[in-house]
Amino acid sequence: MRRIARTLTTVAVVAAVIAGTAGWASGDAQEAVTGAPVGTGAWRDAGLPDPERMGPAGTARFFTGLAPVRQRELARTHPTVVGNLDGAPLALRYEANERATHGRFAGARVLAHDPRGRGQVALVYGDLARAEHVAVIVPGSDTDLDHVTPLADMARELRRATGGRTAVVAWAGYTTPVGVGLDAATGRLAEAGADRLTRFVDGLAAVRPAGAAEPAVFCHSYGSVVCGLAARDLKAKDLVVFGSPGMRAANVAELGTSARVWAAKDPTDWIDRIPNVELAGLGHGTDPTDPDFGARRVPAEDANGHGGYFAPGTSSLRAFAAISAGDVR
Repeated sequence: MRRIARTLTTVAVVAAVIAGTAGWASGDAQEAVTGAPVGTGAWRDAGLPDPERMGPAGTARFFTGLAPVRQRELARTHPTVVGNLDGAPLALRYEANERATHGRFAGARVLAHDPRGRGQVALVYGDLARAEHVAVIVPGSDTDLDHVTPLADMARELRRATGGRTAVVAWAGYTTPVGVGLDAATGRLAEAGADRLTRFVDGLAAVRPAGAAEPAVFCHSYGSVVCGLAARDLKAKDLVVFGSPGMRAANVAELGTSARVWAAKDPTDWIDRIPNVELAGLGHGTDPTDPDFGARRVPAEDANGHGGYFAPGTSSLRAFAAISAGDVR
């Protein structure tokens, strides 16, 4: 009887999730892009150290031990590796990726570019090498190499709102769900994304100038699931989620992070219609804006919908700018 009761409860909750989101049926299943960069085989064949084994800190040490001429030679001969190698010098990655993207992303420097699958990219606005403050924005569903404009707009608006004091990275560096299908309802893609995000931020730490603060990481929609799963290992001073379906944690303590955790949700955001459950692999748990979750609340009453949190003049953008620039204690 207990087993039957549990089964009926699971069915009821799953039905509520489906009803609350107009059905987890309108998205296509995605295969997560993981592993070493394109071209790693040739890199290894040339007797160069395995990127997956040395990690970002080891990568930074490897390049530090090379003469500038040798560094540039590697960027020319192995651009798809160097351009995506977390911990490699920023200038080399920009140079390698500029060749690959042919100046496609005007106004931004390309810190990562992976053409596999739907494509991934990391765009930088500002000077990462000198900025005292850095922000990384992690997007939600439907973001890829050909659909990065909304994310890039967020990054530009955040940098503008800080008066240029913060360098901002628009990180479309994981395989996102398409639509509101089962991928968006489960944590499968978020788990792969969390590993990639952690490694990326470790790469920033490896080349960060002395005295610079750890980044503020802003996580939108399904991106907040990624950030929730990455939180324990993520080197961030602030973790800011907005339009979140949940972080796969019941409260801030379960995230296991030393970062300050912030949450925002506009009352007109459709995400509010998604039941905050996590059962049978579906759903992402507690609403981070619930007082019991324990996050610091970011005002967002004027954000206007799921995608309006970075709109100029909004309370949420002003708060995000203050957080990213280190103006909030």
